[in-house]
Amino acid sequence: MSTHEGHSLNNQLPASLATRFDHVAMAAPRIRDLLPLYVGLLGARFYSGADNTRVGFRALQLVLANGAKIELLEPLPDSTFFDRFFQRTGGGGLHHITCKVPDITAAIGAARQAGYTPTNAFLDDAAWQEVFLHPKETGGVLIQMVQAVESDPPAGSIAEVLAGGGKYGTGIPS
Repeated sequence: MSTHEGHSLNNQLPASLATRFDHVAMAAPRIRDLLPLYVGLLGARFYSGADNTRVGFRALQLVLANGAKIELLEPLPDSTFFDRFFQRTGGGGLHHITCKVPDITAAIGAARQAGYTPTNAFLDDAAWQEVFLHPKETGGVLIQMVQAVESDPPAGSIAEVLAGGGKYGTGIPS
């Protein structure tokens, strides 16, 4: 049993990180199939979007009226990034939640000290550093911790991102 299992009110809980919830991410084979719900019914509007060729997915972030963000994800052509996830979930669903941390190195250390096993750390870009906690250790959800340089979202639109455009766009439409 890892040290984070079996905590009770009588046990000392690990020191908490100064995290800030950022967004929830939903993955599907096609972002377009999610838009009627999130943009149509729920009224979310475009916030940002980009292709992540390092990992193999397209992301579209939407913002709700209260400022909460939802990220929609789909695989880029020929990417196998979501294959196991889609097999396990029957084709999509909640992929991860993201919390921003002020210091990724401290977050990794605190997670280890609390008995978690941080995985898939990406620390090569000073503007975006991330690490994950596996769903087997977190009650069933992938948790992404990110240290990121805060900036205004880039201009653009849902149509531009889905067309493969934008700053990091591959030029390949969804």
